[in-house]
Amino acid sequence: MPRTRVPAAPTFSLSRFVEDVHALVPIGGSARHERLPDGRTTLVFRVLEEGRRGDLCVVGPRTQALFKNAPDIVRALILQFKPGWAVPLLGVAANALTDRIVPLEDLWGRPGGDLCFELLAARSQPEVLDRVSRAIALRAHQTFEPASARLARRAVHLLEGDAVRVETVAEQLGVTARHLRRAFTENVGIGPKDFARTVRLQRAVRMTATSRDWGRIAVDAGYYDQAHLIADFRELIGLTPGAYMKRPAASPGPAQGVRC
Repeated sequence: MPRTRVPAAPTFSLSRFVEDVHALVPIGGSARHERLPDGRTTLVFRVLEEGRRGDLCVVGPRTQALFKNAPDIVRALILQFKPGWAVPLLGVAANALTDRIVPLEDLWGRPGGDLCFELLAARSQPEVLDRVSRAIALRAHQTFEPASARLARRAVHLLEGDAVRVETVAEQLGVTARHLRRAFTENVGIGPKDFARTVRLQRAVRMTATSRDWGRIAVDAGYYDQAHLIADFRELIGLTPGAYMKRPAASPGPAQGVRC
């Protein structure tokens, strides 16, 4: 399933909350979906059965990789939220969504169902994005953003940088490690140590585009050694690094082809 980058619709709010937007179109009537753990929550709009119906779902952060084949998808649009926006935008703690796929209507009530119908009636991808942007902007104005969400986002920034120890991050942010873990789990969906593992994993996977030297990849991605890397691949992906590289080809975007 090829992935096409879609420019965000002009809006004052979308880029504040969303870090990635892409469109997906299946090949041969089916899509092979692959999603690795990354600490992200996504909003997935799918058109099914030649446009006769569709759905709009929230896909929570995953703790293990997901691989599946999904037929009957005409197209899909996926918005990947920046970590830390689940509470103000979705109205639920992020850890209530972990490893789950939830219809937006279950979280927003009738406005979620209405938005799905509006997206099905849209005539183009920019129009879909514009309607989603308006809904997100309205939601952001109507809800309260807890201080813990801002704390979690600051911690994400540090963990995706050079920080590797939760205690060090907590000290830099002026809070206890326990307070940071609580805020991070509520607003990101997984604990900070688990998030740091996904950061290393994603780094290692990106490095495979130019190298197969697993020892060097392990060091550069932040692992203790190659054995540490292999252990994380087995636990988070369910495959050794070598087996992962030999898997059937799939677009690496989040949440393509999932079912609500």
